[in-house]
Amino acid sequence: MGKTITGELTLGTQKIAVVVSRFNSTVTQALLSGAEDAFLRHGGAPDNLTVVWVPGAFEIPAVVRRLSGSGQFDGVLALGALIKGSTLHFEVLAHQVTRSLSETALQSKVPVSFGVLTTSTIEQALERAGTKAGNKGAETMQSLIEMVNLIPKLP
Repeated sequence: MGKTITGELTLGTQKIAVVVSRFNSTVTQALLSGAEDAFLRHGGAPDNLTVVWVPGAFEIPAVVRRLSGSGQFDGVLALGALIKGSTLHFEVLAHQVTRSLSETALQSKVPVSFGVLTTSTIEQALERAGTKAGNKGAETMQSLIEMVNLIPKLP
């Protein structure tokens, strides 16, 4: 029934950049470990993975935009953890980071994957970083790998 286009979950020589926030590092380090593991399990060569640490979630979009437009990477993954507090800071950051990364993803010639957690509690963040709810770093890396293989096939 027509043509079907899919992306594979395998890497060859593709180069991936991961931008990860140091803020909430207990969570983000676990997300990064999951992403690195998924990268290697799907055939990525260690030398083809670049990790860029930024101070916080606010800095992620600018660095993702720069890397995605550099021509040096086949895909870029954003990892961070925003945890709700008692002020509006969480809502403002969650909205701005999401909006900025979405804009970059739409404008970029390479795939950009969103792995920034937005949770109400530290416990929820830890669950999503590898305890009860799997590892969202690994899941978003898998999504990026699939998109890295899909985009070149599109007309």
